[in-house]
Amino acid sequence: QVQLVESGGGLVQAGGSLRLSCAASGSIISLFFMGWYRQAPGKQRELVASITSSGSTNYADSVKGRFTISRENAKNTLYLQMNSLKPEDTAVYYCNLFRRVNYWGQGTQVTVSS
Repeated sequence: QVQLVESGGGLVQAGGSLRLSCAASGSIISLFFMGWYRQAPGKQRELVASITSSGSTNYADSVKGRFTISRENAKNTLYLQMNSLKPEDTAVYYCNLFRRVNYWGQGTQVTVSS
């Protein structure tokens, strides 16, 4: 059973930084495609950043140059470093692992004040 637990969200002023963590159990994250998604009120969930099993990364245009996705294999943990945060980054952020089906964490709230 795959379990994903996010942490690191919170309230930050515009221009600030946060680092989200996603601790995984039941699966070795380096073997699978993983991503960070976010969902703002009234909007669809969108892919923010992803990393493949080979380590290739991809980012939504809205976060390129500001967010960095990474993983620490020894801790089986996925990270999202978010810098230069903007109010429009406010959303619930979800960790995702795809292994035949999608697995999701419970989400962590990120609020950026102007």
